[in-house]
Amino acid sequence: MTQRLLIKNASQIVTPKGNSAVRGADMKDVAIYENQSILIEDGTIVAIGDNPAWEKEIPTERQVDAKGKTVLPGFVDSHTHFVFGGYRADEFLWRMEGMSYMDIMERGGGIANTMKATREASEDELITHSLDFLKKMLAFGITTVEGKSGYGMDYDTELKQLRVMKRLEELQPVSIVRTFLGAHAVPPSYKDRNDEFIDFLIRDVMPTVAKEKLAEFCDVFCEKGVFSIEESRKLLTAAREQGFKLKIHADEIVTFGGSELAGELKCTSADHLLHASEAGIKALADNGVVATLLPTTAFCLKEPYAAARKMIDSGCAVALATDFNPGSGFTNSVPLMIALAVIYMGMTAEEAITALTLNGAAAVDRADRIGSVEVGKQADLVILQYPSYKFLPYHTGVNIVETVIKNGEIVHRA
Repeated sequence: MTQRLLIKNASQIVTPKGNSAVRGADMKDVAIYENQSILIEDGTIVAIGDNPAWEKEIPTERQVDAKGKTVLPGFVDSHTHFVFGGYRADEFLWRMEGMSYMDIMERGGGIANTMKATREASEDELITHSLDFLKKMLAFGITTVEGKSGYGMDYDTELKQLRVMKRLEELQPVSIVRTFLGAHAVPPSYKDRNDEFIDFLIRDVMPTVAKEKLAEFCDVFCEKGVFSIEESRKLLTAAREQGFKLKIHADEIVTFGGSELAGELKCTSADHLLHASEAGIKALADNGVVATLLPTTAFCLKEPYAAARKMIDSGCAVALATDFNPGSGFTNSVPLMIALAVIYMGMTAEEAITALTLNGAAAVDRADRIGSVEVGKQADLVILQYPSYKFLPYHTGVNIVETVIKNGEIVHRA
C-alpha cells in the first residue's frame, strides 16, 4: 500500500537544485517556492506545487500544515566523530587558560585520552552514549550524518566503532555514513614509527573493514606532527585500491599541503582547511573536491576561520559540518555553526543552506538522492517555525527547527 504524506501551505520551500555539488557563485542560487505544497509517496518527493485535490485525496492525519513556516532539505552533517568513550572537559578549560592543542596532546590528552576510554568501552556502552547524540542531532534538523572511527587506532576498537555505527542505523532514523579514520593519530605503541603504523592499517585493519563493508570512506589526519603528505598519500592510495572513497583532514593547524594532496587524489572532500594555501584552494576547485568547513571547531579552539568567502569566490564547492567530537569541538549545534558561517566567514544565508544540504550530501556522495527538495529525491525535510529561511542566521544561535521528516515520515516534532 502506498504511503503518502502532504506538506501543505508552506510559506517558503527553499532549496538548492541538482544531483551534484554546487560550486562558486552558484551556491547562492537557491529556488524559493512561496505558498506551495509537497506531495510525498513511499518516502520520495513526487510533486511540488499548489493542487487543492491533494488535500481531498490524503487523510488529514497524513497532512502537515506548514502555513507561516519554511521547508528546507534535511541537513547533512558531513564530518563528525560521534562514537567515542569518555569526555575531555578538563582539556577544554586548559585551552581557555592558553594551552595549545599540541601541548595538550604532549601532556597525554587529546586523541590519546579518548582512545583509552573508547578501547575500554563495550559496544553496548558506545551505543547508549551515541544514541543520545543522534537524538539531539535530529532535533537540530540533521537527517544524515557522517561518523568516523579513529578513537581506537588498533584492530579491535576501530572495528568496534564502525560496527556500533552500523548497529545504530537500525535503532534510530538518522542515516549514518561510515568513515574509517584509523590514521587519526599515532598511538603510543607506535611512537616515532609512523610508517609501521600506516603499514599496519593498510595490511591488517583496512582489509577487514572492506570485507565486512563497515565503511564507505577512508580518512587521514594529514598535519604537521601527525601524518606527513607522503604517509597520507600512501594510506589513501592503498584505501582507494581496496575500494574506499577518500576524505582528508587537511591544513587545520598549519599550512601543510593537504589541500593540494586532496586535489591530486581527487578526494571526495577535504575538511577543516583553516590554513589552506591559495594553491590548495585552486587544487580543490579544479578537481571538484568538496571543501568541508568546520566553524564550530575553529570557534572552540580560538583559531582563525577557514576562508569560506575566498573559497567560494575561487569556484570551490563549500560544505559546512559540525565536527562534533569530545575534544576540539564538543558541540553539534547547527544554529551556532550557521551563525559563525554567516557572521564571521562571509557566507550568505543562501550559501550556508546550500553548504549544509546539497553540498553536505555531495561530501558523503549522496547528492543524487538527498540534499534538495526536488521531485525524485528522498523526502528528508526540515520545517522551520518561521516564514522565511532568513530566520536561520537572524535568530542567532537558536534552534528554530519545528518538525523533521525522514524518508517521508515525521520523526521529530519540537
